[in-house]
Amino acid sequence: MKKDWILNQSAFQQFLKWLDGEVDTGGERYLEIRRRLVFYFDRRNCASPDELADETLNRAARRLEEQGAITDASPAHYCYIVAKYVFLESIRAPDSRKTNVDDLSPSAQAASKLAVPALPDEEDVVKEKRLSCLELCLRKLHSGDHELILEYYQGEQRAKIESRSQLAEHLGLTMNALTIRACRIRTKLELCVKTCSEET
Repeated sequence: MKKDWILNQSAFQQFLKWLDGEVDTGGERYLEIRRRLVFYFDRRNCASPDELADETLNRAARRLEEQGAITDASPAHYCYIVAKYVFLESIRAPDSRKTNVDDLSPSAQAASKLAVPALPDEEDVVKEKRLSCLELCLRKLHSGDHELILEYYQGEQRAKIESRSQLAEHLGLTMNALTIRACRIRTKLELCVKTCSEET
């Protein structure tokens, strides 16, 4: 890889097209993957998750431009593979452990003495891959099914029961009919996610 490579407009457009696959999301897919990468680095107590997410995306875009194609992994999966290496490099870098303790709250100061960043593992990559597949499969659903399944699983415990009751009433269904319909949609989603996970 070129050391002094800079992301230019054509490389960025090629990268966006690769991330989107066959559906043009107008940059939404890029923003979603970046948001997930920021969360990935933040969960590992990295000092600058935004910068590490950008570095990850830049490296992926550079490899895509240099090789013309990346076919050994799906875009999301490949970005997480790169993120793993970026994370490992960041914890080896001398500046990564520098923290001004005066800037931390008392509770954060105590936590900083105990905090050890969790190393990324295969399980995280698999989980993120399945989430990407789930998002893709949700987008493939008819709008009515999409809204139904999202509303069906909203809330916790009592709030979930009340939400489902209101949803059934809104759709003119019995609770039993709503449950059957939700189960059918869930089965379709599970099959789609399984197929997607095996393909990428």
